[in-house]
Amino acid sequence: MSTIPVYRWRLAPEGLATRRQLRARGLRPGGQDVAAQIERPRRRRGPLVAYLYSIEKAKPVREMTPAKWAALAKANAARRVCPECGRDAGYVIPPSLGACATCAYSNEQHAA
Repeated sequence: MSTIPVYRWRLAPEGLATRRQLRARGLRPGGQDVAAQIERPRRRRGPLVAYLYSIEKAKPVREMTPAKWAALAKANAARRVCPECGRDAGYVIPPSLGACATCAYSNEQHAA
């Protein structure tokens, strides 16, 4: 097993990028292995680690197909439907509430 090079924060050589940096350029790692890693030291905990990929080996981001867009829209619509009353809340229901604000706070008042 070969070890990968480790660089300090902001000292990585040109031609390497993190996943986010690749995405900002419209690229993805495309199955390539990690080329290196950078470490950002922290005082009381272990360092933050980010993996770097070769920009040359990166592939373009895949386009969203109409079927993927439809599936995403359906999933987001499902997150708006209240499981208590079955109505579209008009916003994504927070997992902490588990129901639309009307149902969540009306149940809270009945419990008190």
